[in-house]
Amino acid sequence: MELHLAWLYDDLLELYGDRGNVTVLRERCAKRGITLHVHQYSVGDQFDLTKMDMIFIGGGSDREQNIIYEDLLARREDFVMAIENNAVVLLICGGYQMLGQYYKDLDGKMIPGLGIFDYYTESSRDRMVGYIGIDCHIDGHNFQLVGFENHGGKTQNVATPLGSVFAGHGNNGTDGQEGVLYKNVFGTYLHGPLLPRNPELADLFIEKMMRRYEATYVPVALDDSLELGAKQQVIRELKAQI
Repeated sequence: MELHLAWLYDDLLELYGDRGNVTVLRERCAKRGITLHVHQYSVGDQFDLTKMDMIFIGGGSDREQNIIYEDLLARREDFVMAIENNAVVLLICGGYQMLGQYYKDLDGKMIPGLGIFDYYTESSRDRMVGYIGIDCHIDGHNFQLVGFENHGGKTQNVATPLGSVFAGHGNNGTDGQEGVLYKNVFGTYLHGPLLPRNPELADLFIEKMMRRYEATYVPVALDDSLELGAKQQVIRELKAQI
């Protein structure tokens, strides 16, 4: 089986090891006999998002978001179509912010978003930095995610958050929510990268991609004792700080 992942703006949006998410997906697919083709695209490249099984955008600063804005806006229609056709979409930090209504920096400058979702982000001088843990309920599964957040932007008006914060800041540090979840779109502030620490989420992405072709596909179990042991250590440390 062959799957296709579009990694957008890998040369501009790649903070805190976000590329590790792609590595994990490719390796976990390979262990199950699945070939994940990773297509790396940047500003000005020709590509069709509607032909992709997954789209990934990492995190970046205000400067990088300004650079990619016009290019990303030109692809809005394809992006919406891919989302509605149940492509898996993973958006980290800056990538997550760009699908909202706008991002306002500390000087009051507005960077328009794609406007696909109603949320918006406004920068604050109080950065939200540190390890974070969230409780998630996705497709009937309950699990916890851990990662590292470092963002000055506070995201508001998220109708369907990815999870509830049990330690850390999340979208804005006040409402106890983190990220966004809509259909197969996962937006989050969790860097670190996200998937090496949370293999069950990586497998959920693979399952969702495969079910575009095999309705009953369930990933073959892998030995994740090392990854899950490390994650539980982070969770213990986070809960000890509460």
